[in-house]
Amino acid sequence: MAYLTTFYWGWLLASVLLGLAMGWISVVQHGEGVSKSLKRWLAALAAVLVAAAVSRVVPGRFGYWLDLGLIMFALYLAGCAVGSWLRDWVVSRAAPAA
Repeated sequence: MAYLTTFYWGWLLASVLLGLAMGWISVVQHGEGVSKSLKRWLAALAAVLVAAAVSRVVPGRFGYWLDLGLIMFALYLAGCAVGSWLRDWVVSRAAPAA
């Protein structure tokens, strides 16, 4: 894990910054979103991937890529959450009092 963060710090930073940008610009939702059944399947897929990474089922290079991809995805989601929170905070402060 330490090797991933020291060697790929630029890519990890880029995933956080991309998440911040996407969270900032995607606060307003115009679409229907994802159905509940698809949300359950995606959550199950994420749980299986995390379990595979923790139990080290996938050996070698592919396990290394799995770990890196999960770390980048987690940082992207954290950046999305922070970006949307910052956008909400800025917009709510700029709104005139009614």
